[in-house]
Amino acid sequence: MDDIATRCIEIIAKSKNIPADTINLDTTFEQLNIDSLDKINISFEVEEAFDINIPDEALGSLKNVGDVVNGVRQLVANKPPKVATS
Repeated sequence: MDDIATRCIEIIAKSKNIPADTINLDTTFEQLNIDSLDKINISFEVEEAFDINIPDEALGSLKNVGDVVNGVRQLVANKPPKVATS
């Protein structure tokens, strides 16, 4: 499991107050009792952790942890490089 997956799982586990080792990429939001408000809160945490913006319309299509991880991977890969300021 890569760093993105590990960090996403840690964020989800923390938000639901459950051990991270009980979550894997195939774990569904239904299994975790994650509702729409939880998705919003988790998305804020993920956005902050990875310095990305998750489109609101993408939240509805997320069904499991793997969906979150794959979405974050795409957003991180497409993130423009930071310009150094002096």
